[in-house]
Amino acid sequence: MPRKKTLPVAEGEEPWTAAEIAEVRAELESDVARLETAVKKAREELDLMFDDERGGKDDADIGITNFERDQEMSLARNTQAILEQAQLALRKFESGDYGWCESCGKPIGKDRLQIFPRATLCVECKRKLERR
Repeated sequence: MPRKKTLPVAEGEEPWTAAEIAEVRAELESDVARLETAVKKAREELDLMFDDERGGKDDADIGITNFERDQEMSLARNTQAILEQAQLALRKFESGDYGWCESCGKPIGKDRLQIFPRATLCVECKRKLERR
């Protein structure tokens, strides 16, 4: 069930202002647009790398090409993952679930979301996850 359209705050934080909400939303929208472009560009570059033929290359050239391709694939996967996080945050914004921790259900906190708008976990739950 969707929550109220106001964003939650952690204990001791001031309520969100309309300007702060608009700023966080605009940052998420900007991130999504930028990351979509980056993912598209990375895929195009990877397509070019895979189209590169092996003929006429020595083993060292092939090794370097494979290494570069692996690095590009890793960067593309990371960018795609960040894009998916930003898209999820925007969906949560629309549903009224933005700002609530996915693990414990408590507010993530205004300060954390202003610094890292894609956050889906409160600081405490994020620490627990990183200790594993």
